[in-house]
Amino acid sequence: MDFRFSEEQQAISDLAGQVLGDRSTHERLRELERGDGPRFDRDLWAELADLGVLGATIPEEHGGAGLDLVALGGVLEAAGRTAAAVPLWETLGLGVPPIAEFAPAAVAARVLAAVAAGDMVLTGAWHEPGGEPLVPTTIATRGAGGWTLTGTRTCVPAGAIADAVIVPAAMEAGGSVGLFLVGVGEGVAVEPLVTTYGDPQAALLLADAPAELVAEGTEALRWAYERAVATQCAVATGVCDEALRLTAEYTKERKQFDVPIASFQAVAHRAADAYVDAEAVRLTTHQALWRLGNDEPASAEVSTAKFWAAWGGQRVVHAAQHLHGGVGVDRDYPLHRCFLQAKELELQLGGTTRQLLLLGEVIAAQPA
Repeated sequence: MDFRFSEEQQAISDLAGQVLGDRSTHERLRELERGDGPRFDRDLWAELADLGVLGATIPEEHGGAGLDLVALGGVLEAAGRTAAAVPLWETLGLGVPPIAEFAPAAVAARVLAAVAAGDMVLTGAWHEPGGEPLVPTTIATRGAGGWTLTGTRTCVPAGAIADAVIVPAAMEAGGSVGLFLVGVGEGVAVEPLVTTYGDPQAALLLADAPAELVAEGTEALRWAYERAVATQCAVATGVCDEALRLTAEYTKERKQFDVPIASFQAVAHRAADAYVDAEAVRLTTHQALWRLGNDEPASAEVSTAKFWAAWGGQRVVHAAQHLHGGVGVDRDYPLHRCFLQAKELELQLGGTTRQLLLLGEVIAAQPA
């Protein structure tokens, strides 16, 4: 693995960090959170499109810059640090990769151009009641007019604001599975969900919803799912960074017995443990993204990264809350977003236990 970033990777990461840092301020987020609409900053979304951030990882033949998953990881880390109210992970991590890799040329050209222009929000619907992501129970039926999907998808990230969704489904004829692109319109009922983080999740009820086949086969589902998980871990990396930054600042300023609490040994030890966890999240995420970006087998690395994002990420934000005391849960102070976002990321796309089970399957499959 090459630990150095290319100039292009560093540049897009810096650009995203600057724009999101300037626009996604605590005051702006409080304004959005107190509003009546979904947690979505449409002005910021349009600005990201104008600056080329949304098109950074879209292939050049579709009007993008063609940057890789490591570059996308840098953008998503910035989104995690700022708790930005824009669906960057949902669109660029869940939606764009399978469209760019598998979709027919006409579909890819139409969808990716709209994403780069900021005219389309994409997401992926991997959760369904009682189902496994790679063994979907949503049914795809092929008729004279094309494919239609019937089923229920739950906890769809950005589902309340999405224009189109990538949906895994079982094909009624032939026993295969596939990835389908479903526009949010005819045959799709959207039920917004109330979440502790306040993000615009939704349940999607599909009833003969028109769909376009993007890819067929279990390997295509696994390909898309692993990239969804790895890019989500990049968001978690940014969340951990911000929690540590806020904690370092607070413990240097907060005084007891006329000295900063950062000088207390117990505080220093707790902060050091959190730093180690945060670096584990970062390094395992970078390894997973690098291997996926180079088309190398990465199932174990993706599960390892998600384990650390789930388990280590929770340790980081709990330490941050502990060291802040009561200030950490005050909604007029930004740390509460780190905690809520980390909890959402822990459970979304499979938590700690699921990752350990997946790693156990990988180990068991290896020759003795």
